[in-house]
Amino acid sequence: MSKKKNSALDIAPSRRERKGFGQYVLAFLLLLYTVVCFLPVWLVFVAAFTDEKTIARNGFAFWPEKWSLNGVNAVLKYGDKLVSSYGVTIFVTVAGTFLGLLVMSMFAYSISRKDFRLSKFLSVYLLIPMLFNGGQLSGYICFTTYYHLKDNLWVLILPLCVTTMNVIILRTYIANSIPGELMEAAKIDGAGEYRTFFQITLPLLKPSLAAVGFMMATAYWNDWQNALMYIDTDKKKPLQLLLINIQKSIEFLLNNNNVPSSVRAAMGGTIPQYSSTMATVIVVIGPIMIAYPFFQKYFIKGLTVGSVKG
Repeated sequence: MSKKKNSALDIAPSRRERKGFGQYVLAFLLLLYTVVCFLPVWLVFVAAFTDEKTIARNGFAFWPEKWSLNGVNAVLKYGDKLVSSYGVTIFVTVAGTFLGLLVMSMFAYSISRKDFRLSKFLSVYLLIPMLFNGGQLSGYICFTTYYHLKDNLWVLILPLCVTTMNVIILRTYIANSIPGELMEAAKIDGAGEYRTFFQITLPLLKPSLAAVGFMMATAYWNDWQNALMYIDTDKKKPLQLLLINIQKSIEFLLNNNNVPSSVRAAMGGTIPQYSSTMATVIVVIGPIMIAYPFFQKYFIKGLTVGSVKG
């Protein structure tokens, strides 16, 4: 018996050592993968501060020969418009995400209740827009002619407010991760549907709301097509559309031989095509990169908890 115990004790440390070595290998591979994913982001930041002639001569590099602020200055010259567009984008993102989460969570709560008679009908009704779409032309006619939302900020909020997949995610989380006994207990205590939803279901839905909210905020932040079709006033143009106009202005200066020398001198003698493009990318992705770490744990938990328990 003692020999068997000793042999077992001898084997256990070797297993621990192999397990520890495997963890180090996995950590190294994950670190290597992280570095590979970070290199394009680093290249964007470096190229935004690289001299345009250096890029034309040597191409993009992770550490250029000469630094320059011409690309950043070309974007910052639109200072007032940039601030106004940031305000419009932030308002649309916050208002659209809040309204969308409220509507979709209430919709998901309704179709998750087995005792609700219209749950099956509304579930089928929810899938129809995902399978069939009227197209941009019919949508443009509806929003401009019937809804009268031409050049209105609501036209940037409503089209992305409710999506089928987000409702399905919220509905799955409610059905698989929130005990039905809590709702039944609230109903026995005399709570109505609205009180059950806002005081019991909604607080427990925070991880899934954070995940869906982050995806919605990203969609609102990156949307420019709706603004291009419906928005005419400069003060109502979001950030993405302004940056597209900046790029078009730079392309116009590059393709026009009659550009005054004073304009080229103001830009350092060379129109910064590539560096200004990278600077616009930084302006776009900067706030999202700052916000993502705060939502990461909720983003992962909200997408996985319901599926694991299901």
